[in-house]
Amino acid sequence: MKVPGKLTKTEGILLLLGVLFLAALAALYVHMSETAEGTDYTITTARQPEEPVTPEPAPLVDVNTASLEELDTLHGIGPALAQRIIDYREANGPFTTAEDLLEVKGIGEATLAGFRDEITLGNGPEGEEIETAEEHAA
Repeated sequence: MKVPGKLTKTEGILLLLGVLFLAALAALYVHMSETAEGTDYTITTARQPEEPVTPEPAPLVDVNTASLEELDTLHGIGPALAQRIIDYREANGPFTTAEDLLEVKGIGEATLAGFRDEITLGNGPEGEEIETAEEHAA
C-alpha cells in the first residue's frame, strides 16, 4: 500500500534518471556553446551554375545512300515517307539538290525545312561532289 507523499522505489529511480538526463543535456549544451564560440563559418545552399552542355551534332544523313532506318531518324520522316524517298531515288536516280526531295509525295516545304540541316546529298555520279545541307545554307 502506498503512503501519501512518499515515492515508491520505481518512481524514485525514474525521477533520478530524469534528473541525470537533464543534467547531461545541460552539460552537453554548455560544452557545444563553448566550442562554437569564435567559430566563423558560412553555410550556403546556392548551387554553382553548371557549364552548358553542347550536344555533339548528329552525323548528316546521305539521302542518296541512306537506309530506311537512317532516313527514319530525320525530323518529320517516318517509315512510310522514308520508303517513298528510297523508291523515288531508285526510280529517278540520286537527288542533286535538297529541293529534289519536294518531288517525293508527302514532302512539302515545311517538312523539308524541318530536316534540311540533317541531310547531305553525298557524292553524285562519277564522284562529283553534290551540294550538302551546310553548303546550301551558306
